[in-house]
Amino acid sequence: MHTQVAIIGAGPAGLLLSHLLFREGIECVVLEARSRAYVEDRVRAGVLEQGTVDLMHELGLDERLRRESMIDEAIDIRFGGKLIHIHFPELVAGKVVTIYGQQEVVKDLIAARIADGAPIDFEAEVTGFENLETDRPTVRYRKGDAEYRLSCNIIAGCDGFHGVCRPAVPAGELTTYDHVFPFGWLGILSESPPIKEMTYANHDNGFALCSRRSPKISRHYLQVAPDDDVSNWSDDRFWNELHVRMNDADKSEIVEGRIFQKGVTPVRAFVAAPMRHGRMFLAGDAAHIVPPTGAKGLNLAATDVRVLARALTQYFRTGSMERLDRYSETCLRRVWKVVRYSWFMTSLLHRFPGHSPFERNIQLGELDYLLGSRAGRQTIAENYVGLPLEDE
Repeated sequence: MHTQVAIIGAGPAGLLLSHLLFREGIECVVLEARSRAYVEDRVRAGVLEQGTVDLMHELGLDERLRRESMIDEAIDIRFGGKLIHIHFPELVAGKVVTIYGQQEVVKDLIAARIADGAPIDFEAEVTGFENLETDRPTVRYRKGDAEYRLSCNIIAGCDGFHGVCRPAVPAGELTTYDHVFPFGWLGILSESPPIKEMTYANHDNGFALCSRRSPKISRHYLQVAPDDDVSNWSDDRFWNELHVRMNDADKSEIVEGRIFQKGVTPVRAFVAAPMRHGRMFLAGDAAHIVPPTGAKGLNLAATDVRVLARALTQYFRTGSMERLDRYSETCLRRVWKVVRYSWFMTSLLHRFPGHSPFERNIQLGELDYLLGSRAGRQTIAENYVGLPLEDE
């Protein structure tokens, strides 16, 4: 079997790329190791930049998003009994962010691809690659008890941080930049109406975040030790600590609902460069991970595949590799800006175990500066809603 582009992974990056290519008449096959149900039920981020929403609209895939999403015009940051209010439209020319769960985006993209009659193969486990440095690479994969080979012109590695694509690059061909933070996020989903604004907190006990997934579903986080166990956190303990860190002492603001999901996620930053080897091009989490504090993971993946789709369109229409040869450089410029911002927000809002009293007071001084500085708040707002797309 042969296709023009073999897309490995049916997350947001792979699915968005498949739709961008379908629109241009470029053949592609999506191979996903997990089941459709598993992929659609994975709960991930839910903050969409305007550029990501515009892309969904451009592809004609935003009907449910427009109907069910929520608009956030601001975030709040609490510290030491003070409140920093960052109003996006005031600071960045009317821009906002959209709240719509990543798993909902994935559901929409899968349903539309199936409706188009385009190939998407679930429970297809990629076992290896051949001839990556030629113009006819091959993907080997297993489905059930059968083994298959898929030849193609291009491989798009969109299979996430733990996928098979990046490890297939020969040793020494990639440089990796990795930093694991000394804490994790304990996250819950609860059946409770969210508070008014998405609210971050820097507290002596550690970071906290109150966000939302719908008018009736809240998504809350607490900073915990990276190796903490969910079993250490009863529902009562979680709620009590969240009230403390959010300065909600009388428990009148945060509504305690039934918790139906709970888990600890490590916090890390990771970049692999270049985002290409031969005819394999990496996108999304396969190439980079950003701390969740900046809400950038899905949005950065969407930008990657937009750049890749334009490059592939040029290649299949004209035979020119010019854009493909610039793909990694183009993407990495934005990736490092986003990593910088996510690093800044993470460093600003979390308690670090090794911080001296001096470093703690520097952190509080930075927060106090933002409280009184429009320029400081504007910098956060510009990055939060999404940096402008640069000329490619």
